[in-house]
Amino acid sequence: MKTIPKKHTAYMLRTCSADMTSHGGFIWPESGPVDCHDWKKNQECGNGLHGLLWGEGDGGLLVWSPDAKWLVVKIDAREIVDLNGKIKVPRGEVVYCGDRLSATDEITRLGAGGAVVGGTATAGDRGTATAGYKGTATAGDWGTATAGDWGTATAGDKGTATAGYWGTATAGDCGTATAGDWGTATAGDWGTATAGDEGEIRIRWWDGRRYRLAVGYTGEDGIKANTPYRVVDGVLVEANQDNPNE
Repeated sequence: MKTIPKKHTAYMLRTCSADMTSHGGFIWPESGPVDCHDWKKNQECGNGLHGLLWGEGDGGLLVWSPDAKWLVVKIDAREIVDLNGKIKVPRGEVVYCGDRLSATDEITRLGAGGAVVGGTATAGDRGTATAGYKGTATAGDWGTATAGDWGTATAGDKGTATAGYWGTATAGDCGTATAGDWGTATAGDWGTATAGDEGEIRIRWWDGRRYRLAVGYTGEDGIKANTPYRVVDGVLVEANQDNPNE
């Protein structure tokens, strides 16, 4: 592969089956140059080498089996064709082949700064951590953690944790946790939790003797989807409502 000027160098993340094959039976190398011999510069799937630019995009297109090979591929940004959720290029250079966590760590080390699919993002107090589809984001106190669908977001006290569909969002005391449809949102003392359709809300509270959890399920017992809740005297109430017992 010809040397790419640094300002035009980019990387994409992709997966293959354990035998290094991809859709259509194309066999990828574990390292080194790779070319698409039937390249077409059109905005249609096929006729190119496909992946997620800087690890961001539609994670549902990747192979998630335990034995899948995860590749980081060096590409020329000038040759990218955007396919809405993924890209294709005529050629590239495989610079890493291995497991999911190592591959996502590698593309992050190479400069990825967004919501890397399947990745792990960690930030300290008051920091911001963002992960993509099936990713894990963790931030400290007063931090912000955001994960995509099927992801896990955890923030410390007074932090904000947000996860997408089927995700799990957990925030500490005085924190805010929000999860999408079918997700679970958990907050600590004096926290606020929001879940989407078919979701679950959990907020910890102190009854004067021990900690307990107030649990609610959206669509049941008056618990509304996409509505923030807090605990008052052990009962989940909408966060914008006054204490009903006062």
